[in-house]
Amino acid sequence: MTDTYQRTFLACYLGFVTQAIAANFAPLLYLTFHNSYQISLEKLALISSVLFLTQLVVDFLCARFADQIGYRACVVSSQILSAAGLAGLAVLPEVFSDPFTGLLVSTAIYATGSGLTEVLCSPIVEACPSRHKEAAMSLLHSFYCWGSVGIVLLSTLFFSVFGVENWRILACIWAIIPLVNVYNFTVCPIEHPVETGKSMTIGKLLKLPLFWLAILLMICAGASELSMAQWASLFMESSLHVSKSMGDISGPCMFAATMGISRAIYGKYGDRLELTRFMMTSGCLCLLCYLAVSLSSTPWLGLPGCMLCGFSVGILWPGSISICSEHIPTGGTAMFALLAMAGDLGGAIGPGIVGSAAGRAGNDIQAGLRAGSIFPLVLVAAIALLIVFQRKRSTGRLRAVGQTRAR
Repeated sequence: MTDTYQRTFLACYLGFVTQAIAANFAPLLYLTFHNSYQISLEKLALISSVLFLTQLVVDFLCARFADQIGYRACVVSSQILSAAGLAGLAVLPEVFSDPFTGLLVSTAIYATGSGLTEVLCSPIVEACPSRHKEAAMSLLHSFYCWGSVGIVLLSTLFFSVFGVENWRILACIWAIIPLVNVYNFTVCPIEHPVETGKSMTIGKLLKLPLFWLAILLMICAGASELSMAQWASLFMESSLHVSKSMGDISGPCMFAATMGISRAIYGKYGDRLELTRFMMTSGCLCLLCYLAVSLSSTPWLGLPGCMLCGFSVGILWPGSISICSEHIPTGGTAMFALLAMAGDLGGAIGPGIVGSAAGRAGNDIQAGLRAGSIFPLVLVAAIALLIVFQRKRSTGRLRAVGQTRAR
């Protein structure tokens, strides 16, 4: 990383922290919203749906219009919208006659900012000069994990000291981070991964078998990550009979921490590790963790299973992006946007399949997670296909070099 681009990296890191705040803060307040505004838990579940659906729409729109609008304008807008949406949580429920409408509007605003951040920060980091781009990408995505850990721990601490009734103050405090980051994105150098007019169109990308393989990887990576992360707290509470706070900390919080450790390790030592092998090992470990959590008759095996699962999924999302960037260097914004959309799609359908399977089995969350193990299984198969593709490509290059020398 050069000194010239240090502020660019800092801005993108804080952007991913902001994205973690947007995804994790409101769920901590579901019970508070239920008690304060008399909103049913069924309706509150729509908040997560609105978050993911808004991000999916933004991902698609970015694929078509981000280049015309410009990276800087879009990414600065992402931070403004994130700040406005988080602060809106404290204000809009009191403005609308129906508080739930205010919550949904706030969610849609910061989800728009979160979607822009997700799509744009990856190509911005990819375009920055660095010796090992895969490591830089992994380190970037680790900040989402650290943001997730921080939001749970610091919010829990704030509620313990000042009371959960002061949650509106905390919402405004969290909004300060993206507001400050507006300045970083305004002044930092921003490069494009592909020269203007030379990036591939969506139609050309969709004709590449490798791109469809990357889409499959992203769907399975998102589903494997979110299925365990979103149901880990309930698993801890129902199987280990711990409190809600301990369930949040030992479940999703530790999951996010180990995921961050995995990404940080690759960010630090990625130049010594072969990415596809690391991903294959991680995918196999992820499958074993799902099976351990879902099949074990000993509940206490679930805790290390959840923690190791976080470590195993850490490299899958950023690794898939890095591989696609390496093999499709002219993919441009459309490629990053469609990959983000695939990851979000997996994050949306994975937890739903787990929950549905658990409901059909009499609310048995272990049965739901057994159904969810299909995602790491398919992911391992997709990585195996990717390794075959890379070997064929490498063999083709060697043959081309040999023919050139023979001439």
